[in-house]
Amino acid sequence: MISLFRATQSFAQCSICTKTAQQLGDGPARGFNTGILYLAFLPLGLIAFLGIRWWINERKSS
Repeated sequence: MISLFRATQSFAQCSICTKTAQQLGDGPARGFNTGILYLAFLPLGLIAFLGIRWWINERKSS
């Protein structure tokens, strides 16, 4: 769970994004990585939230 909040240490880039980040420099590349991780967090968080709600409802009905 802690690793989700260490966005600057992650390398969440495809090969095209890596080339773009290399051309931007160090500071903007870190922001680029952070932006990619923030965009990935919303759908993953939503899936986790729905899964937990489903699991709780299934436990109550059993």
